Amino acid sequence: MNMDLALQLMTSLLTSAVKISTPILVAVLVVGLVVSIFQVVTQIQEMSLTYLPKLSIAVVMLLLIGPWMLRQLMSFTIRLWTSIPQMF
Repeated sequence: MNMDLALQLMTSLLTSAVKISTPILVAVLVVGLVVSIFQVVTQIQEMSLTYLPKLSIAVVMLLLIGPWMLRQLMSFTIRLWTSIPQMF
């Protein structure tokens, strides 16, 4: 395996990881921001108030976009396996 192919595989891996994880991270970030603003406005400093909405939105997002995430992982894996003969 040459260095160019290794760099191409690593770039593809990192691009796929970012593309797959971004929707969940953005949703959790938005919910965390909304909860933080709510806490500042109401002066409620309960720690469970921050974790429960973030966890629940992460689960909901996984249920909603889980099939898309799985298709992305499958296409990356298929591309990786089909490129194995070209590595050697």
